[in-house]
Amino acid sequence: MNVVRADAARLLELGEELAELLTDTVDGGASVGFLGPLDHGKAGAWWRERSAAVAAGRLTVWVAYEEPGRVLGTVSLALPDKPNSAHRAELVKLMVHRAARGRGLGRRLLTVAEEEATARGITLLHLDTETGSPAERLYRTSGWTPVGAIPDYAADPAGVLRPTTIYYKRLGAAATSPATR
Repeated sequence: MNVVRADAARLLELGEELAELLTDTVDGGASVGFLGPLDHGKAGAWWRERSAAVAAGRLTVWVAYEEPGRVLGTVSLALPDKPNSAHRAELVKLMVHRAARGRGLGRRLLTVAEEEATARGITLLHLDTETGSPAERLYRTSGWTPVGAIPDYAADPAGVLRPTTIYYKRLGAAATSPATR
């Protein structure tokens, strides 16, 4: 399994494969911001729209694949655009194709994003995920701390309003400083 950082051009090249991953994720019931059934064309357009943010340095995207043309996972870091928040980033759109689940790919993608954030000097990551979803186990066992849940935060792919739990993780020196223990 290869995990590579995708620049804006590569993101456009992988549009069809990423669209298939996104539609599979939504079809599998994951709450990643879309209602089902998600049209493949709309999923591809959503990914193509991300290329501008990647080119501008506001979004970093990693793609996992087994062979060319077979995208099995992705994760992104949304980077802040304000001077007072340069120390943090949001982990977004961690997705693993249903055919690749249970092989540690989600954890690997999470680790890649955390390591890159640390290398950039980012000391705080945050994310939100559907309360009670399988993703919560991954975040909790990877050292993420739940802050709390917001009721009726987002609709799942079936359109049912669900609660969302907010998580954070301190990185690098911030993770080990006495003030954070």
